[in-house]
Amino acid sequence: MFTGIVEEVGTLAARQDQGDSAVLSIRARTVLTDVSLGDSIAVNGVCLTVTGVQPDTDGGGVWTTDVMAETLRRSSLGAVAEGAPVNLERAVSPQTRLGGHMMQGHVDGVGRIVARTPGEHWEVVRIGMPAALARYVVEKGSVAVDGVSLTVSAVSALDDPEPWFEVSLIPTTLRETTLGARATGDPVNLEVDVIAKYVERLLGARS
Repeated sequence: MFTGIVEEVGTLAARQDQGDSAVLSIRARTVLTDVSLGDSIAVNGVCLTVTGVQPDTDGGGVWTTDVMAETLRRSSLGAVAEGAPVNLERAVSPQTRLGGHMMQGHVDGVGRIVARTPGEHWEVVRIGMPAALARYVVEKGSVAVDGVSLTVSAVSALDDPEPWFEVSLIPTTLRETTLGARATGDPVNLEVDVIAKYVERLLGARS
């Protein structure tokens, strides 16, 4: 479980594609302070398992993870290149403050940045989303974009053939996550509110 509060921006140090899977090596510092093999770390919102750690003398290091074909296909990690920055968050502990919202690290789909509108102290970002996800996104609700917990400030109509939603990014989010540098057309991982999916499933069973 994650909260969508990014702890640091790491760097994809190396990528080894292996046919239907890949091994990613990610340079980081904060998320490695108490890491153990088998721990979960979200990479751009994707829950991945730590399979190895190579510490540096300066307190940072590189950790590795295996990414299966399903994850590569359903998330933007399939196209992430060496040298790319990535949002990192460790799984929550019982003592963690829930500063964002409940997230599983299971990407529901890949959206794309449609537009960016700068404000005086923030920036409004419009994101196009797969039509199948539109019913789960509501104004003032929560959504995860590349692992960042955000509040939806506006959303298109349900019958819009090209659905979208907007989020307002504060200076801290622009500065401390990869969303500050995402350009129009860039892909982003989306995870909708899991509660909405459970409610839909339960109501469908009743009907």
